[in-house]
This record gives sequence, C-alpha cells and structure tokens, in this order.
Amino acid sequence: MPAQHVEHRVTPLELFFDLVFVFAFTQVTTLMAHDTTWAGVGRGMLVLAALWSVWTSYAWLTNTVNPDEAVVQVSVVAAMCAMFVAALAVPAAFGAHGVVFGFAFMIVRVMHIALYALAGRGDPDLLGAVSRFAPTVLLAGLLIIAAGFVDGTLKPVLWLCALAIDYFAPLVSGSTGWRVEPGHFVERHALIIIIALGESLFALGVGAAGAGLDAGVITTAVLGLIVATAFWLAYFDFFTIRAEQVLVDRTGPRRVALARDVFSYLHLPMVAGIVLFALGLEMTAAHVGDELATIPAFGLCVGSALFIASFAAIRLRTVGTLSRGRAVTATAFVLLLPVAVNVPAIVALILVTGVWLALHAYELIWWREARAEARASRAPAPASP
Repeated sequence: MPAQHVEHRVTPLELFFDLVFVFAFTQVTTLMAHDTTWAGVGRGMLVLAALWSVWTSYAWLTNTVNPDEAVVQVSVVAAMCAMFVAALAVPAAFGAHGVVFGFAFMIVRVMHIALYALAGRGDPDLLGAVSRFAPTVLLAGLLIIAAGFVDGTLKPVLWLCALAIDYFAPLVSGSTGWRVEPGHFVERHALIIIIALGESLFALGVGAAGAGLDAGVITTAVLGLIVATAFWLAYFDFFTIRAEQVLVDRTGPRRVALARDVFSYLHLPMVAGIVLFALGLEMTAAHVGDELATIPAFGLCVGSALFIASFAAIRLRTVGTLSRGRAVTATAFVLLLPVAVNVPAIVALILVTGVWLALHAYELIWWREARAEARASRAPAPASP
C-alpha cells in the first residue's frame, strides 16, 4: 500500500468516520451540561482535545493513503468501532468509564500508527516520520489509560501530560517526511467544521425540547440558527479558498508545517468555540426568561470569541499580520460576558447575535473586493470555443 501523491476528494468512508465525531462532540457537550462548573468545563475541554488529536491524525492519514483500498477500509472501520466506544464513555471519562475510554482511545491510535507504517513501506522519508511520531503517540495513550485507574488531582495531571506530549511532539519531531495534498486536506477540515456546527443545532433542539414552543423559545431557536449561520459564513465565505491557495503556494516541509499549525493546532480553538457555544445555546433555550448562569454565558460569549479569534491567529501565522476586524470582534465578545450574566438568557443571545451581524456587515462591505478576487480564483476557466 504505497503512499498516494495524487490529489483526491474526500471519500464516503471518511464522511462515515466523521459521523462518529458528531456523537463524540455531542457527548462532550453532555459532559459539561451535567457539570456546569469550571472543573466540568475543564474536563470537557481536555476530552475534546483528545478527540481532536485522534481526528486530526486520521485526517493526515487519509490524506496520504488511498481510503478505497480494502485494508484501509477494514482498518478504519475497526478504528471507528473503538472510537464509538470511546465516545460512549466520554460523559464519565473522568469517572467510572475512564479505563474504557483509555483503552478504546489507545486502540484507535495504534490502528492509526499501523496504517501509517504500512503506507510508509515504500517511502523511507514517510516511514522515518512515522517512526519518530509513534513513541510519543503510544506514551500519550498509556498516560490516558493510567488516568483511568487513579483518582483525585492526579487524574487531570495525567491527562494534561498526555495531551502535552500529543500536541508538542510534532513540533519537536519536525515536518520532514510527511505529505499534504492541499485540496483534500482543506476539504476534510471544512467538513468537520460543518459537523461541529450541526452539533450546536442538536444542542439547541435538546434545550428547546422540554421548554415548549412559546414565543421565547421560537425566538431563541431562530437566533441560534442565525448565529450558527454566522459561524458558517465566517469559515466558508472565502477562508477555505484562501487556505487552499496558501498551501498550494508552499512545498515540502514548509507546506507540512503550515498545514499542521493552521489546521491541526489552530482549528482546535475553533471547534472548542463551537462546542462551548453549543453548551450556552442549550442552556439558553432551556431557560429563555431567566438570567444565565456564568458557565452558559461563558459558552455563548467566549465560545464565539474563541471561534473568531482563531482566524486572527491563522492570519498572523500565515501572512504575519493581524485581522483587525476579527480581533476586535473577539474582544467584543469577551467584554460582553459581564453583561450576559446580568440579563435574561434571550437578551444575552440577542446581544451575541448583534455582534456577529455587525462583524459580517463590516466584512461584506470592507472586504468585498478581496472576497470577489478569492472566489474568481476558484471559478473554472471558460471553455475554449
């Protein structure tokens, strides 16, 4: 199974694999909704970081190997089974199901390394990269398993150590030997953002389910959908076009390093922002007329801030300049938090919606030429007469 160097589209198998993460992200929101404390939010973010490390590792893998090969299909389905078990264990990953989560998590990582090693048999550079990467992956998995057997403060410490190894090891091991096909890679991450946004709509439905469809709940549902659309527009208006262009313009280790930083690292706060916003939206729909507690208000405001600040960080990493509009918007969301905890939940959501609409009004006017140029670059060339 040699490594593939021909650009390909995202396959149905990859989309099927991502369906497991729809459930996993929902489980993270469930974990935090059942423990609306700062400790609960912290545990939710640790689990989300672990899930994201798994998803990104497979995004890199299927960008390199051919997902339509039989051995890849069987291996990915086996990994899906283990990942689904891990997702089932998420709400109690720091409690009764910690060991189950740890072993399922380890199986998924071992399958990933095995497939990558198989892909690298005819590619010494790729095999060398996998050999540098594998020990840290396995060590991180062992630490999460160990965390399932202990209690108290040692448990989150082990999780933090595991995630630190998982996320810092690629920086230490370098970019040499890895492969990135830009079109597939960008499309793959765009689809997981869609999946995460779908989870926020699911959370909105859960919150509204027991509240009855009165005017307040209907208004909240519409506002929640408007904000979810604002998240979508912020990502898909022209970011995916520019991101692919930037990757295409780079080659070798420089392309790999940029893909790692922009997508594997800086997409994590993006997804975390969506999940936190989903938490706030669920609690808002369930308590429309009440003042929001601190954690749900934090989800609405800081979740939005994290998502939009990620783009500012990506621009800084890519071209060395700061996106002023999005940086200012992220700051506005954070400054909105003290207000959000002192007004009815629906008013807090109205304020968050207003900030999102102001951002898009600014960008649609100020950046109209840049958007047009980016879209023109993606348009197919006219057919020859």
